[in-house]
Amino acid sequence: MRRFAGMLYVLLAAALPLRAADPPPTVTPLPARAIGYTQHATALPGGRLANVVTGRAMLLAPGGRPAALAADLADEPGSWTQFVGWFPDGKTAIVGRAWESEANGRYEEEHKTFRFRAGDWLYDTYLVDLVTGRADNVTAVERVSFYNTGVFPWPGDPGRLGFTALIDGISKPFAMDRDGRHKTDLARDSTGFSYGFSGSSDGKRIAYHENYQVWLADADGANRVKVDTGHPFNFAPAWSPDGRWLLFVSGEHYDCHPHVVRADGKALRKIGDRNGYRGVMEFLDVPDFHGGSSDVPVWSHDGQKVFFTARVAGVEGAADTVELFAVGVDEGEMPVRLTTSSPGSLHYHPRPSPDGVWLLFGSHRECPGGRARNLFARRLADGLEVQLTDLPPGQAAMHGHWQPENVLPGPALRISAGP
Repeated sequence: MRRFAGMLYVLLAAALPLRAADPPPTVTPLPARAIGYTQHATALPGGRLANVVTGRAMLLAPGGRPAALAADLADEPGSWTQFVGWFPDGKTAIVGRAWESEANGRYEEEHKTFRFRAGDWLYDTYLVDLVTGRADNVTAVERVSFYNTGVFPWPGDPGRLGFTALIDGISKPFAMDRDGRHKTDLARDSTGFSYGFSGSSDGKRIAYHENYQVWLADADGANRVKVDTGHPFNFAPAWSPDGRWLLFVSGEHYDCHPHVVRADGKALRKIGDRNGYRGVMEFLDVPDFHGGSSDVPVWSHDGQKVFFTARVAGVEGAADTVELFAVGVDEGEMPVRLTTSSPGSLHYHPRPSPDGVWLLFGSHRECPGGRARNLFARRLADGLEVQLTDLPPGQAAMHGHWQPENVLPGPALRISAGP
């Protein structure tokens, strides 16, 4: 397993002898919650697979160092892990485990396209208990596909999960019990390619995009309603915390912007403009035939605002700079720029803390020896920015997720500490 560079999560001033007149040492305020994320290499020769296969689901606990979570899941050659999310109680982490054959990786690199087929790909999702260390492969139970992604706890129903499965080349939204049983296709007889699957806060509605059009339905998949945007590209629908709104990007591919609609699919409204930002963050430093990682807007913890990333127009260096913005969902609200960064800085994947105090995000920016992708937290009240990871060029920290509740890892948890 690759070794990972890390940093202490708590940053203290240098310890010097104190005289009576000396001020107390300065302590940098930091979030008190753990963060799960994915770390991987970005510059290894050999193309996409050579780099993504180094991916590891990581856990950054307060007062600790970054550590690989459920590290043994990636022991098999050709396998890697990704941090997917948390259960609301903070006791269970969701970890994706992928494997791809070396021959298929060469084929994809040569033909510049994915080739998903059984025997060459396997993607399953595990529920990792932080206290006991147990890791359950819920997508392997009563298996419906060799490629199962996007597992999430069903809102309002702790015994149910949602996920997306690839069936005969078509991606479909599914539900299942928490133990992996009773998998149910929620798109019924639809033959469209569906993903971006999410559930409303009360668990009674679902949303997903199918062939880049957004659909709403009841929790069992019935009563499907298409959201009519008039645009060919609609992507990544997400319910507001109060269930009143649906957020997604809409427009043309690589020219799409944050939009909201009411829960009934009506009253479509554009709430922000990305000013030429394609909405894709490159996560490799070598050519990537897939073209990077989608960078989509997210809700604030209370559903009153939306955070998104956009290029800043009319500023020196802005063509290569992506900043953080916030906008209220009430009609007439205007976006507010949150960050002013050095030219060339690229922020990505914003995510507010559960208490609304911090905004977690990734940033590709200058560091000693070149440029690297690290995680940062910004305190929303005063703009204080804290760096959370300290990866060198050639490494990336991506897709950060706040732990919903403070739960300390138990001694049985399978982790591998960083250096």
